[in-house]
Amino acid sequence: MESQEPKVTGSPLMYSNRVTLKTILESSDGEMVLVGETVVVGGWVKSSKEVKKHPVTLPPCASDTDHASPERQGLTCLEILESRIPCFRTIIKILCGPASSPAVREKLESLVPKPTPPSTFFLQINDGSCASCLQVVIDSTIAPVSAGQILPTGTCILAQGVLEKLSANEKQIIQLKAEKILHVGTVEQDKYPLSRKRLPLDSLREYPHIRPRTTMVSSITRIRSTLDFATHTFFQKYGFLHVQVPIITATDTEGFSEKFQVTTLLEKTSKEEEPVGVSDADVVTLETVKAAIKEKSGVVEQLKRSDSNRESLIVAVQDLQKTNELARQIEAREKSKPVTAVKPDSLNFNDDFFGRPSYLTVSGRFHLESYACAIGNVYSFGPRFQADKTVSSKHVAEMWTVEVEMAFSQLGVRLCILKAHDAMKCAEDYFKFLCKWILDNCPEDMKFVSKRIDKTITHRLEYMTTSSYDKISYREAVEILRKVPDKAFETQLQWGVPLTAEHLSYLADDHYKKPVIIYDYPKAVKPFYVRLNEDGKTVAAFELVVPKIGTVITGSQNEESFNVLNTRITEFDLSRDQYEWYLDLRRHGTVKHSGFSLRFDLMVLLTTGLIDVRDVIPFPRSHGKANS
Repeated sequence: MESQEPKVTGSPLMYSNRVTLKTILESSDGEMVLVGETVVVGGWVKSSKEVKKHPVTLPPCASDTDHASPERQGLTCLEILESRIPCFRTIIKILCGPASSPAVREKLESLVPKPTPPSTFFLQINDGSCASCLQVVIDSTIAPVSAGQILPTGTCILAQGVLEKLSANEKQIIQLKAEKILHVGTVEQDKYPLSRKRLPLDSLREYPHIRPRTTMVSSITRIRSTLDFATHTFFQKYGFLHVQVPIITATDTEGFSEKFQVTTLLEKTSKEEEPVGVSDADVVTLETVKAAIKEKSGVVEQLKRSDSNRESLIVAVQDLQKTNELARQIEAREKSKPVTAVKPDSLNFNDDFFGRPSYLTVSGRFHLESYACAIGNVYSFGPRFQADKTVSSKHVAEMWTVEVEMAFSQLGVRLCILKAHDAMKCAEDYFKFLCKWILDNCPEDMKFVSKRIDKTITHRLEYMTTSSYDKISYREAVEILRKVPDKAFETQLQWGVPLTAEHLSYLADDHYKKPVIIYDYPKAVKPFYVRLNEDGKTVAAFELVVPKIGTVITGSQNEESFNVLNTRITEFDLSRDQYEWYLDLRRHGTVKHSGFSLRFDLMVLLTTGLIDVRDVIPFPRSHGKANS
């Protein structure tokens, strides 16, 4: 009668038989609730060790009838063979006798297989669901590896077993005793970038496809995901509708930054100029040749491991040499090729894909505004792009932004400051909501980042959640900064110039020691669409400045007057054709409206305590860096 498979219990995932480690290690009922359950777990090995043990042996001359005895049940063929080795050695002694030569005795004994000492593997695995690791104990008799070979860091395993309680003096109080190994994903140990030695974050950026396996980056990713969910929770709770705005746009919404142009004309130009009858080195890309080299190198290695078919090996080596020579020709061609920039003025955009100059969007608030003027309060969440070559720890080329637009809403300054629907109040509430949500929903990850990155991060988030924020005008900010006698700012401070990161840092970190909101900026330092104040010099714009980070939220009340907006477009010397559709919103049913943008990546930076935004973005794109 065949033995039945043990029933897998626990709380497996909806679309998998696997139980996450978070379910086991961070259960609301405590870890002990799952002790004794049979579960399937999977993950990647963080560390491993092997402990040798004495093999199980039976009496050397046991009868053949003992195969049914209780002590024989459950033993593997290897264990039974090892238990019979003393019998083999006794037979050799009888056959050889005392008169036999030592050489004969040694030769016969060499025929007896030497037992491989059994061992136990202790693996620390993590599946990315939490910061903690689970210890998995695997007997060498069920491990799909040779005895004595430790499963190296990075190996992926899927194992079925029973959860056991450990003694109180152990670091962990629960472990998995593996009964069956369902999958092993091996690792090329000499090429695997994540060794036991902890790599610094800047080195990890070179392996963006591998770095999520580190405890640090996986914790950051879970915090980022939680902030993402909190964003939708907040706006859905207060009646905002989620609107997807385009990534490609023909309208410049900012006017202060370099943009990525989207065009197919350069490809057409290169094809038209391509000469006829050129060599392989002129038409084949270096990437294609490198891929061929890798493939052909694999064929050569496979043929080398086989003693047969030597002629095929010679042909494969010659083919590989020719491909390597082709790669060298292409590299030489690329180095000698003059760099010729195609001027946008020389291109006919009527022949382009969109029929006009188009760009990756810097901001989606224009398009969001059109929906706000139809259905009320709306928000969007997506990537925004700036082709700024400046190297900065707070900026990369592609950053995610939360943008909000509210109809029938003003900025929230002066008499309107206490109204819940105003932009400044909404921005402050949203920011505090995110801080509190992280503290309530990521306690284990926050403990980890507090221990490894910034011990004060939890306290700072709590303080920013409960404190009230000072609101000062740009003019008041300038007066405060001018009264700082013992601090020399690199940029000379005078009214009408933008506040630098250094200025903002002093206000938030040193003067107020908490987030501060600055409003009523000079009109020259803000976009043309921001509503002009009554003084004619300032506009209804604001910034939420946070200690250690700087500006996290920027917002404004947008100009609702057709005549004023039309004049501002002329003042900024902008193409009227680009903004005709935007002016239409003022021609047909205009309304006062305001909104703001939160730089989501900087919010993740704030909640993790890190200092470089490239470490909190899954695949950062910065000047000269797009390696995956």
